Amino acid sequence: MATIAVRTRKSRKSDGIAFSEMSLRQNASVLEYCRTSISALSGATAGIMGLTGLWGFIFYFITAAMLSVLLLLKAGSRWNTFFVTRTVLFSNGLLGGLFTYVLFWTFLYGMVHVY
Repeated sequence: MATIAVRTRKSRKSDGIAFSEMSLRQNASVLEYCRTSISALSGATAGIMGLTGLWGFIFYFITAAMLSVLLLLKAGSRWNTFFVTRTVLFSNGLLGGLFTYVLFWTFLYGMVHVY
C-alpha cells in the first residue's frame, strides 16, 4: 500500500512569496523610466562636456552605477517586497539606456562642438 504525504505547517513556511505580476511589471516600468531619463540626461552632459571615445562610455557606466546605488538606497532593506531579486535594480534596462545615451551624446556633441 502506498502512503499519502501530507503537507505540514513546516513545509508551508518554505513556500515562496507570492508576487503580483501587475506590480512587478509596474516596478520594472518605473525602473525603465528612471534609466531612460538618466541616460538621456547623462548623454546630454557627456556631449556638452565633449567626451569622446572610451571616456564617454566610462561616463555612462559610472552614471548607471550611481543610479543603481541610489535605487538600492531608495528600496532600502525592504527591496524584496518590490522585486524578486536584487539584480533587477542593477541590470534592468542597462543596454536600452545605453542606446538612449549614445543618441543624446552624439547629438549634443555635434550641436556644441561641431557646428
